[in-house]
Amino acid sequence: MTKLSELSWARLWAMVVKEFIQMRRDRLNFGMMLGLPLVQLILFGYAVNSTPKHMPAAVLLADHGPQARSLLYAIKNSDYFDFVREVHTETEGRDALARGEIQLLVNIPGNFTHDLLRGNQPQVLIEVDATDPGTTGIALGALNSMASAVLRNDLRGPLVFLLGAAPPVDIRVHALYNPEGITYYNIVPGLIGLVLTMTVTLMISLAITREREVGTMENLLSMPARPIEVMVGKIIPYIFVGYIQIGLILAAARFIFHVPMVGSLFLLLAVALVFIAANLAIGITISTVAQNQRQAMQMAMLLFLPSMMLSGFVFPFRGMPIWAQAIGEIFPITHFLRIIRGILLKGNGLEDVAHQLWQVALFTCVLLTIGVKRYRRTLD
Repeated sequence: MTKLSELSWARLWAMVVKEFIQMRRDRLNFGMMLGLPLVQLILFGYAVNSTPKHMPAAVLLADHGPQARSLLYAIKNSDYFDFVREVHTETEGRDALARGEIQLLVNIPGNFTHDLLRGNQPQVLIEVDATDPGTTGIALGALNSMASAVLRNDLRGPLVFLLGAAPPVDIRVHALYNPEGITYYNIVPGLIGLVLTMTVTLMISLAITREREVGTMENLLSMPARPIEVMVGKIIPYIFVGYIQIGLILAAARFIFHVPMVGSLFLLLAVALVFIAANLAIGITISTVAQNQRQAMQMAMLLFLPSMMLSGFVFPFRGMPIWAQAIGEIFPITHFLRIIRGILLKGNGLEDVAHQLWQVALFTCVLLTIGVKRYRRTLD
């Protein structure tokens, strides 16, 4: 056994210096060692917030009395909701909820003021998109006390008798699409996007990087095949792998977790092809930058962490600051989560998901163009 006295401090110091020099040469790896904790610090310190604020809301206002206005101002001043539009029919409001344009719809009936002043406790219907129960739970819990507090300022003088034991207004909350607030109705469909993002991106980036690292890239160069043919031939098997993963998760969602599947599975599979292509484009681009498989894996994981955290899968999307939401909108998984939850839980059709789908398609086209050009340069 080597004794401490037999160690050469000069040789040991030489090895330490050599390792630092090697670390400096591998700038990409060194940058990731510093970048990963920095990304985690920013995400967990600033972007993550479990109490969403300023969620978009709409109002169907059939009564323009002062008490109705006071109630709306109270909801808005709570900072939980921002009224972004006024709808004129219940159908218009439901469509906005289905497309994810609003999170909350407040329906104040035409007889609100009349019933309130007669002490008949008028009903106010609040319909909420409950596909993600954690997003609106805290805000909805404050609505009843909020309504009583604001109307207490209006019901003075001869109207003070209305401030009895019962609240002056009956707030009726209808949680749509997930009325029981079951968490895995939201989590399990989102796992499709998460798994595809992690595995497809990682597999294709490692597969292409392995060709260059092992030395089989020369064989590709000697083949009478164009770069686009080589690339398509490599990615088609991973498309099939992606669909196998989708099938497994959908089967588990249906038969194990009993997740409702209201919409068209054919539409879901068609939309998934665009999302798989987006992740393949990311993997191809990573493979053209990484020098070896270790770097490809690190880059894929470095990208996977913010895409998971900023997409709304783990934490409510509306709870993040504006700058974090802007970054999250760039990632395809953010839009795919809205699409797949909309199809499965809301029964959305192509028209409802089109405004999310084109953003994924645009991302795919841009990144695939960059990846193909860089990959062709690699083959050349």
